[in-house]
Amino acid sequence: MGSEKNRPDVPAVEIRELTKHYALHWRRGRLLALEDLNLEVRQGEVFGLLGPNGSGKSTTMKLLLGLVAPTRGTARIFGENAGSMAARRRLGFLPENPYFPAFLSGREVLRYYGKLTGLSGRSLELRLESLLELVDLKGAGDRRLRTYSKGMLQRIGLAQALLHDPDLLLLDEPTAGVDPVGSRQIRDLMRMLKSQGKTVIFSSHLLEQVEEVADRVAILHQGRKLREGRLEDLLEVPDETVIRVRGLKPETEARLREVLAEAGHADAVPGRPRMRLEDYFIREMPGAPAVSPASAPGGAR
Repeated sequence: MGSEKNRPDVPAVEIRELTKHYALHWRRGRLLALEDLNLEVRQGEVFGLLGPNGSGKSTTMKLLLGLVAPTRGTARIFGENAGSMAARRRLGFLPENPYFPAFLSGREVLRYYGKLTGLSGRSLELRLESLLELVDLKGAGDRRLRTYSKGMLQRIGLAQALLHDPDLLLLDEPTAGVDPVGSRQIRDLMRMLKSQGKTVIFSSHLLEQVEEVADRVAILHQGRKLREGRLEDLLEVPDETVIRVRGLKPETEARLREVLAEAGHADAVPGRPRMRLEDYFIREMPGAPAVSPASAPGGAR
């Protein structure tokens, strides 16, 4: 592990032909949870897993955590087999509904889990205080968790996942059921973690929020990957420009630049607008109704 720990060319996550089938009771066959998933997440990026319920998002996370064994295929975390001790040391996990004893305070929860990770003494106290400050809960550190809002519980859960300073964070629906202010705080934390060089993989069905934080996304449906890529590539509307003209020819664009320059707008740069992630997502779902690009904000006029 030591030889690959700081190598930027090693993917944070590398998944090859990953498949998971569950046997149904009474010999009723098998349930396909994930089928031949290929995925690569680079170090230091925020990656979104998108899909409806039952699409395979949670199964993918469970396989990366080593909570279930694959039917076939491989998953590696920073070059280590998923589920191995070496891989687990480098990742932190926040479930959709984290459970902590409600009679404990936020500070007590972090102290308890910190000891489980091997921290103790002054180093543990300094670590938990810095994390309470990071997730903006220092003023509520001594309050019982029964008094926490959903957003506060998500943030204390994120602090717990960060206790051992992991390189990779797996976040399952981190903003689901959280009020707008709490949701904004969690998204800001995700950006901060990226700025610190952390890799973040999160699942979500709140597509507008995904657009704000994700560098790349993968769309899953019924256990299979439909699309993967950078948001700017997936959402670009190729036959429109920012002046809302479809199919603009290069010579017309050149003339337009001249006209704009003559009008005192020499810094104007025609480009490509994007559709909303929600429209793209619905368009890619099998059997979904057609989505008109004009329905996107600022669409063709």
